[in-house]
Amino acid sequence: MVRIPHRAVVFVGDGRKALFLRNQGDERFPNLKMEAVFEHENPPTHSHGTDRPGRVSKASHSSHRSAVETTDWHELEESRFVRQVAAAAERLIRSEQSTPLIVVAPPRTLAELRSAFHEDVKRRIVGELDKDLTKHPVGEIEKHLQD
Repeated sequence: MVRIPHRAVVFVGDGRKALFLRNQGDERFPNLKMEAVFEHENPPTHSHGTDRPGRVSKASHSSHRSAVETTDWHELEESRFVRQVAAAAERLIRSEQSTPLIVVAPPRTLAELRSAFHEDVKRRIVGELDKDLTKHPVGEIEKHLQD
């Protein structure tokens, strides 16, 4: 169970979608209202490019060549999106004096957010939940946070 103070911001996000919700209720009876939504169209990696992976010759005199791992464009785009919403969270948090922040994201995204958040944002975090709730309606998000 995550306690959500009155006027706290609840960030719910993954690598493709982010919701900023505001608690208009109190800790016992939260009432989350949508403040902002960020969505990023990110097709699968195979849609980003069709080039074959590169090859590298060994430094020795042999004729052996090794394949270079293909770039995961989808994952790179998700990381870029996470950095963008972290910057948006910073702007929102800095625009208000003492806004508490609750962060809800899948484990990998949560780790990326921790490194992307500015220290000012990190100081305002009062709770974290490692779940992907971006596809849930606001009412279900409230229930997940209260369970």
